[in-house]
Formats: sequence, structure tokens, C-alpha cells
Amino acid sequence: MSDYDAAIIGGGHNGLVCAAYLAAAGLKVVVLERRAVVGGAAVTEEFYPGFRNSTASYTVSLLNPKVLHDLDLAGHGLRIVERPLQNFLPLPDGRYLKVGAGRTRAEVAKFSTKDATRLDAYSGRLEAVADVLRALVLETPPNMTEGHPVAAILELIKAGRLGNRLRRLGLEGQRDLVTLFTASAGDYLDSWFESDPIKAVLGFDGIVGNYASPYSPGSAYILLHHCFGEINGKKGIWAHAIGGMGAITQAMAKAAMARGVDIRLSTAVREVIVEKGRAVGVATESGERIRASAVISNLNPKLLFSRLIDPANLIEDFQKRIENWRNGSGSFRMNVALSELPDFTALPGRDLAGHHASGIIIAPDLNYMEQAYFDARTHGWSRKPIVEMMISSTIDDTLAPKGQHVASLFCQHVAPHLPNGESWDDHRDEVADLMIDTIDAYAPNFKASVLGRQVLSPLDLERTFGLIDGDIFHGKLDLGQMFSSRPLLGHADYRGPIPGLYMCGSGTHPGGGVTGAPGHNAAREILRDYKKSRHART
Repeated sequence: MSDYDAAIIGGGHNGLVCAAYLAAAGLKVVVLERRAVVGGAAVTEEFYPGFRNSTASYTVSLLNPKVLHDLDLAGHGLRIVERPLQNFLPLPDGRYLKVGAGRTRAEVAKFSTKDATRLDAYSGRLEAVADVLRALVLETPPNMTEGHPVAAILELIKAGRLGNRLRRLGLEGQRDLVTLFTASAGDYLDSWFESDPIKAVLGFDGIVGNYASPYSPGSAYILLHHCFGEINGKKGIWAHAIGGMGAITQAMAKAAMARGVDIRLSTAVREVIVEKGRAVGVATESGERIRASAVISNLNPKLLFSRLIDPANLIEDFQKRIENWRNGSGSFRMNVALSELPDFTALPGRDLAGHHASGIIIAPDLNYMEQAYFDARTHGWSRKPIVEMMISSTIDDTLAPKGQHVASLFCQHVAPHLPNGESWDDHRDEVADLMIDTIDAYAPNFKASVLGRQVLSPLDLERTFGLIDGDIFHGKLDLGQMFSSRPLLGHADYRGPIPGLYMCGSGTHPGGGVTGAPGHNAAREILRDYKKSRHART
């Protein structure tokens, strides 16, 4: 049995971040990755001869600046480039909306001068709340505790600090905060704007990875969650990693290995070994037993506790609640190889232009998005789906042959489980054809330009990346599964219900997205326990 200070299950981005911080503190760390490539859902792979793309996650914004700095990801080869235009929304009537620095107000004024004048106030109010929550991203949430009174006092102090931050918002800001956590994205946007195009562009962030109507209560928080990002010191900006999302995790892996981390690929973990009530290591599918003082999971909490841990080691209440951990993003992911750029009816031209390098949203209004959700609930997938297309080769020419392109299609809504027990394997290509046809209706050369495609249904996302029910966030982001409740009350501090077991994935605070924050925070708590145990032994 091999001996380590820490064994991390899963080589996704949070696992790599956690490993790098632990190793920097002098711990002997091993990362065990089931796939033959490191990175989890943030990987770049060839999907058609000569064409590479970000296979699952596909754009950058939420990656935490502190993680970028501490791991010196730029020094390990990472380069992030802003989109020249943030978003492009073509409309069925031939009009369009462009969103980007210095031009959004004039673009919105084409549809409503009133909305154009309200943009700054809307952004300012949203940003004020986002700033408060952004400060909490790298903090451990107040944790419900039992036992020693000192532990409870420490948690109250944390809660007090949180209260102080919220008080700084003032009454108006506190009201905004409550609204954003409880209201729907649609209702919130309707209270600000009258024109459909700007509500569609902004409202798209409220349904990304969220299997719900934009008018579902709580969806306003998803909109806020996507405002936390920061690129090159600019807040709320979306960008591209040169070389695709795999460039991020490759840089993280290099940072970890430079600090002495042992990364093992094609090494699936079968079981967390528990002895005398404590996690002491893991057993791999090949039969190897790896002993470690700390076992750290980068997996979806439901996957960890339902498949890798003997239920006899969990109390009944915990086990039942984890069984009810809610997943499902309603996402269908495609990568396509293109012979040419799309020629949009609303903005004709096949020569590279700013709108080709933006996030291209196919969803003209909030009602369209709501109907897409209703369709998926009853039919299994949207008959008029929501699609965001990012043609990454317009920014990064390393991904496709000269003169040709690759595009990421992030498609919604689809049901994680189809009605009547049908399998996604039987409908994958049918739905993929629908997604292509949906874009073709706005850019009539698109379908004919597709040379090859990679299709990932919710079932494929689960089988390939361990994203249960295709959930890109490792669990829904709502009040019942956030902050001190992520993944469960009493375990928001990255510590599992078994001593020696920790969690560092997106199923912990602050949730999903390629942020690195859960890995950073978990490492801090693990090191605190490690120092305490060393002190106790001396």
C-alpha cells in the first residue's frame, strides 16, 4: 500500500488546484484520474481529423484571479484572450443585437431608448451585489456544527463578518440581494427593461446550466452567478483560453507537478477505504490500495457517496439526503467542424467579423426560453431549442486547419431523463440534427458547412465526465443547495461526514463553473487540520 499525505479522487480543475496548494505546503500528494487525460470537463481534444476543441466546458470568465496568480498559470503557458464582442443575438425578423464594451447602449437604443438609459443603473445594482458575493467566493461558509462550543462560536463569527458585508450594501442593495436569490430571472429583467432582445441576452445567463424556465423562482441567482467573472481585471467579461479549456487544466497540472504532485491517469478509484470510522485511503479498479492521511473527492457528492463509500459508514439521514441531491442542467453539448463561417441573414457575410467571435445566442426572447423548457419537460427536448454558439477558431487559429473553423454548441433545454424510459442513445443524433437546423434557420449556409460533429447528450456527459444527469455544476444552484447547504448543512466546510474525508469539487461552495475556488478553499481547510494533527503529535 502506497503512502501519501493526500489522495485526490478526480483530476478535474478543482482537484488539480487543491493538489497544487497542498503540495506547495509540503504535503505528498497524488491525483487519481479515471480518464487518460487530465482536466475533467475542462479538456481540449481532437474530435474530427485536424479539428480540436474544448470538449465540454468551452469559455472562460469565472476562473478566480487569486488561483491564476498563486499557481502562476501564465508562467505555465496559459494565455487568455477577451472576446472582441461579448454577445450577438440574431432575430427572426432580420434585426440583431450586439453586446460589448462601448456599444451596448447604442445597440439597445435601436429597440428601446428607455432601456438604453437604464443599462448603467441595472449594471451598477447587479455589480454591487456581485461584489459582495465575489468576496465570499474564497471563504469557507458558516457551517452548522454540533459538539464543542468553541466551534459554534467560530462559525458565528464568520456569520457576523458576512452580516457586516451585507450591511455595507445598504437597504436598497439588501433588497436587491433578496430579490436575486428568490425571484426569477424573467421577473427581475421585466422589472428593468421593456424590449425583448436585451432581456434575452441578459436572461440567457439565468438559464445556463439551469434546467428551468427563466420565470422559475430562484433563476435570478443563476444570472448573478455568471456575473462573478473577471478577466484581466475587467469584471463580467467572457474570454477564450488559447488552446481551448484544456490549456487551463494543462497549466494547472504543470503547476501541480512542479510542486511535486504525482498525477496518475487511467486510474479509476473503486472505493474509499474506511477503517475504524476514518477514511485512510482508496482502492483502485486495478486492485491497488493507496493509503493517505486525507482522502479528497473532486466528484459530484452524489457520485462519491453512492458509489465509492460503503453505506454502512454513513448515518441514515445523511445517506437519504445525498440520495436526494438534485442534478440536471438540461444541457446538450456539441462540437462541430466547419468549412466556412456562418452567413447570418440578420448580418450577412462569410468573412470574419466581430459577431463571429462572440457568444452567438439563438433564443429571441424569454418566452421562447420558457417554451423550450416546457417542451423538454413534456417531450424530452425543446422543439425550438436554445443554442449558444462560440466559434473558438475565430480567436484561436491553433484549433482548426487554415480557412476552416470549429464551433462549440451549448444547447438547451433537454431532459436529463427522457419520458417513458427511452434512452438518449436512441435519440442523440435526432436531437443533434435539430440543433444544426435551428442555427441554419438563422444562417442558411450553416448545415452545409458542417464537416463533422461530436455529440454529447446528458447521458454522454455523465458517462464521460461523471456529470450526473449531465449537470455541469455538480448539483443545482438554488437556495437549498448553496453556501452553507452545499452539499449539506454541517458539511459546507469541505469536510465529509467521515474523519479524513474531504470534498473539493463544484458540489461545494461556491458551486459550478471553471473557477478553481472550491479546490482553493478545500486545500485551506485540509491544511488547517493537517497542522492541528501535527501539533497534537508533538
